[in-house]
Amino acid sequence: MKTTKIITSTLFIAAVSTAQAFAHATFVDGSAEQESTVVAALQVPHGCEGGLATTEVQIKLPEGFISAKPQPKAGWELEVIKGDYQKAYKNHGKEIKSGPVEIRWKGGNLPDEFYDTFTVQGKVSGVEVGQELPFKVTQLCGDKGKVSWDEVAAAGVDPHSLKNPAPTIKVTAKAHTGGHDHAGMSMDTDVVKAGNLEVSGGATKAMLPGQPVGGGYVTIKNGGDSDDKLIGVESSVAGRAEIHEMAMVNDVMKMRKLDEGIVIPAGQTVELKPGGLHMMFFDVKKPFAEGDKVPVTLIFEKAGKVDVILSAGAAKGGGDHQHN
Repeated sequence: MKTTKIITSTLFIAAVSTAQAFAHATFVDGSAEQESTVVAALQVPHGCEGGLATTEVQIKLPEGFISAKPQPKAGWELEVIKGDYQKAYKNHGKEIKSGPVEIRWKGGNLPDEFYDTFTVQGKVSGVEVGQELPFKVTQLCGDKGKVSWDEVAAAGVDPHSLKNPAPTIKVTAKAHTGGHDHAGMSMDTDVVKAGNLEVSGGATKAMLPGQPVGGGYVTIKNGGDSDDKLIGVESSVAGRAEIHEMAMVNDVMKMRKLDEGIVIPAGQTVELKPGGLHMMFFDVKKPFAEGDKVPVTLIFEKAGKVDVILSAGAAKGGGDHQHN
């Protein structure tokens, strides 16, 4: 195993509030579909015995949770321990044999009277439906206290009977979503979960010679009881990315930038597609070609940053790329 360089985050991550206190460390969402990318948010409910504040949180990632990316937290150092997987996995067409196996948030201060979430994104791969993936967690409270959530229930044993059960994610069957054609484009089949949001159908089109900008499309489902908002887009392959809309104004089709973002209403699905809401990529370093996988980060008001992949289809079928 090897340890990556420890970095100190200066990003501000807003804590998600809840009306219910949990006695054990648990995940906000305790389930994930087969072969899906999930944002696992661990809830740390209290400090160590005697009311000691938590200063470090360690999560050991189970086999079958691959290509993990932790979310930095303001005031905490982040350490990622890498190692070899027990077998090879496929992720976006590439063979993956190693990656993060443990995440540590260090040097922080979470008082006993508060709770917080510690978040890591990863793909659930090669795991049977119904299997529970245990994430063994350790809380340190300076050098005077420690809580280990590392007990794994044997077959037939109720996990609730354990004193310090490891938080688990139960693997469910992959949903068969309806056919959003996106004008014949190839779409990435991964479903990325972030809290109450599910992002799927990532797609783009190959760029024609001389085409100055590229477009991007996804489907966003909000399964929660409160609205969220897509407030920004980033991509390492473009100088800048924006959220746009094409709409009829006085019988004329016009394009405009949505500085205010896109609301994702509670219990509803919003589709970014050609001829409507969509993403735009400017100063593209290399024109998208058919078959490319374009990395994009969606930024939500509540769910935070979510990494998705757009699969590039053929250039045919028109698009949203003309800014005249």
